Amino acid sequence: MTDAPDICPTLRYEDAKAAIKLLTEAFGFAAHAVYEGEDGRVLHAELTYGNGMVMLGSSGTGSEFDRLMASGGPTGVYVHVTDVDDHHARAVAHGVEIVMPPTDQEYGSRDYMARDAEGNVWSFGTYAPGTS
Repeated sequence: MTDAPDICPTLRYEDAKAAIKLLTEAFGFAAHAVYEGEDGRVLHAELTYGNGMVMLGSSGTGSEFDRLMASGGPTGVYVHVTDVDDHHARAVAHGVEIVMPPTDQEYGSRDYMARDAEGNVWSFGTYAPGTS
């Protein structure tokens, strides 16, 4: 990744290692950095996709962010992809829960939505924010 993104969604997971596996294998993210504590829990991870990034970590670390997010619910994240159908097929092949199959939208995008094991909703589509 040449330029760091200015905005990075940040998520907490009970099983951050499983989340990293899902995001890299099923959704095509790349692990840029993964830092673990002595107990093996993920303290901080950075996963890239194109010029974007999400950061994540384990719940229950006792950090200030963890404390503040303790009552937070699932999060929604949108990711721009070039080929929605190919991306969808990859996710399906990895057993991901698809909550909306690839669908052509009235505003010109083709999208699909998936839910990860901890309830976060991931939307993947051809719409590229900021380009119109």
